[in-house]
Amino acid sequence: MRENYQVPLKVRKNENGPTLVMAEDSGKGFLEADGCVFKDLAGDGQLHPYEDWRLTLQERAEDLAGRMNPDQMLGLMLHTPQQMLPGYSNPYLGLATYDGKVYRETDGSVPVYAMTDQQKKMVGEDFIRHYLLSVTPDAHGSSSWVNQMQEKAEAAPFGVPVNISTDPRHGCTATDEFNSGAGGAISHWPENIGMAATFDPELEREYAGIVAKEYRAMGLTTALSPQVDIGTEPRWGRYSGSYGESSRLAADMARAYCDGLQTTEGTEDGWGSESVVAMAKHWPGAGAVEAGREAHFPCGKYAVYPGNNFEDHLIPFTEGAFDLKEGTKKTAAIMPSYIIATDQDPENGENVGIAYNKYLITSLLREKYGYDEVVCTDWGLTGDMGPMNLMIGGKCWGVETLTETERIYKIIEAGNDQLGGLADIDKIRAAYQYGVEQQGQEAMDQRIHQSAVRILRNMFRLGLFENPYADTEKANDLVGTAEYCDAGFEAQLKSIVMLKNRGGVLPLAKKTKIYVPKQYSPAAMNWMRMMDPEINEVPVAKEILEKYFTAVDRPEDAEAAIVFMRMPKQERVGMDSGYSEKDKENGGNGYIPITRQYRPYVAEYARKESLAGGDPREDFTNRSYLGKSVTSYQEADLDALMDTKKAMGDKPVIACISSDGPMVVSEFETEADGIFMGFGVTYEAFLQLIAGEAEPYGLLPFQMPKDMKAMEEQKEDLPFDMECHVDSEGNTYDFAFGMNWDGVIADERVKKYR
Repeated sequence: MRENYQVPLKVRKNENGPTLVMAEDSGKGFLEADGCVFKDLAGDGQLHPYEDWRLTLQERAEDLAGRMNPDQMLGLMLHTPQQMLPGYSNPYLGLATYDGKVYRETDGSVPVYAMTDQQKKMVGEDFIRHYLLSVTPDAHGSSSWVNQMQEKAEAAPFGVPVNISTDPRHGCTATDEFNSGAGGAISHWPENIGMAATFDPELEREYAGIVAKEYRAMGLTTALSPQVDIGTEPRWGRYSGSYGESSRLAADMARAYCDGLQTTEGTEDGWGSESVVAMAKHWPGAGAVEAGREAHFPCGKYAVYPGNNFEDHLIPFTEGAFDLKEGTKKTAAIMPSYIIATDQDPENGENVGIAYNKYLITSLLREKYGYDEVVCTDWGLTGDMGPMNLMIGGKCWGVETLTETERIYKIIEAGNDQLGGLADIDKIRAAYQYGVEQQGQEAMDQRIHQSAVRILRNMFRLGLFENPYADTEKANDLVGTAEYCDAGFEAQLKSIVMLKNRGGVLPLAKKTKIYVPKQYSPAAMNWMRMMDPEINEVPVAKEILEKYFTAVDRPEDAEAAIVFMRMPKQERVGMDSGYSEKDKENGGNGYIPITRQYRPYVAEYARKESLAGGDPREDFTNRSYLGKSVTSYQEADLDALMDTKKAMGDKPVIACISSDGPMVVSEFETEADGIFMGFGVTYEAFLQLIAGEAEPYGLLPFQMPKDMKAMEEQKEDLPFDMECHVDSEGNTYDFAFGMNWDGVIADERVKKYR
């Protein structure tokens, strides 16, 4: 590898066609024919159809797939686990080395964005072309690594480029100061549920367009988003990634996001150098998990449909992501859910994870809805299960007794094109050979050829065969610009919902003397089994608070108080699993309630018999937690508000809640004069609203329950079936409720979606 790790490039332009870019040292060159320039990716001096940018995407993909041997097509079907810059070295993610050394042993002799030994093998020998990139130092580092990967791929047979994917990157930390100007790592936007709270698909379209520009500058070409599951189960651990409980709102937001992400303006079919593939997830909807337990965990593998409402969960896909307004027509990739959609397979009667279910992938998705694009499983399906309450281990729900080879084969036969989180070429080779034994060489080769064509078609759409390289020198200037940061912060402001403004106390005058109590977090083990330390500190930095108000240390010196609160959960970070090893050790079944109230909760209204159950390690199927109790990790947030109200007397107390979804507010609502709810926004966004520098705009994209009884008694698959909280001012916290300075909002958004 050259000393500076940067890839020198050579460029040829076509007068009426694309600009072609290659690595100088890849060993490949250019061809000329009919007055046009082409890349000689095969390296044989001949112009093959797949190299001819004048042909259709389908023609090019069919030609290239037809030239590949089975091993090469199998390499295309692998989508690696998370890659990190620098390469990781831990027992959970594995070992990454540089010339045989882990990164810390290289003593700075290689940059953080150097390729690892493992990546060189995966690209050069195993023909793996899809990589999930997570941790990266900055846009320059990301693009520099991508270019090295592309150079390595270009030198390999057929010169097939790599396609780099990413999980969402645009969320923000609440304590961050608003970053307006160049130098921001990336623009910061609300979580999906926050974007839904704007009820504004056009804003979502703008957001996705910015995401696409920033991703392409970093060398990222596939987004593992949007998450379009409807949030009909209010306790669900992934609620913040949804667009709420309205299938119609979710469909409109999904359509807008996919249009914004995939569209390159000015092209005939919408695809081009500014496009990013959208991988909408999680087919056929993952929001109906029983009792809120998330399907990342073995204890949460089942979705249930007591309201017979399975079809509603398809709408964000069928009427949103599959029905785009702009040229790309439909989302170019789909990710199935981990869940077992209980009793939703009328064809084969299988209760297995979605990616293993041939009815749900082939009969329903492919045949009924005509979806002939890439289907990539969620990550880590094929290995054996881990502990019931941890995310480690395979998500082989319903096929636990099969071998890993049989699981991989079943996934392929169900109709999936890629295996998310798998990078072991030997494992998919074994599944291929198993398939040959089951159905013959010709049938198996036709099956993997079908997937190869779909996968390659997306890579041609992105223009990667013409120019897969990012501009490393400009990358940091194109990401986190002032324009993008400003747009993200404006979206944060629009996403916050004002629930209460007793007596018109808000907004507060600038420089009002404000008291902010400390926020306490006890020491606890997080879901990665690492201890988080005890914390007790004022959550917002004084310099940020004093942009708008005058900070005081004692409530008696204050004119008003602002209490920052977090949505109550059992855990500090991650997703509540709904399972307790301690309960199991004490003779219980291990299953416990998931709470969304601060004070200790006893599940006296839970089901006596669960609707689904079964695990090879359990000798029972009833997962009921009736009568069991849990306590929120964030209970001290309620104490802080109550203590502050007592100390402040008649002076205003404003609650600012950082929430992931529905929660019980009846424990404190009467004590607060003003209540704001934000979803993945900075504290500064709250402060600007409180100071009146912007007007509240957000609406609840879900119902707020009267109490935990309402949560327990609702049906996991049905929207809008909870008794809602009514506050001290007589307002009902129902779907599409929100306030501005004039009172309850009743604009066109409310009329359209309520």
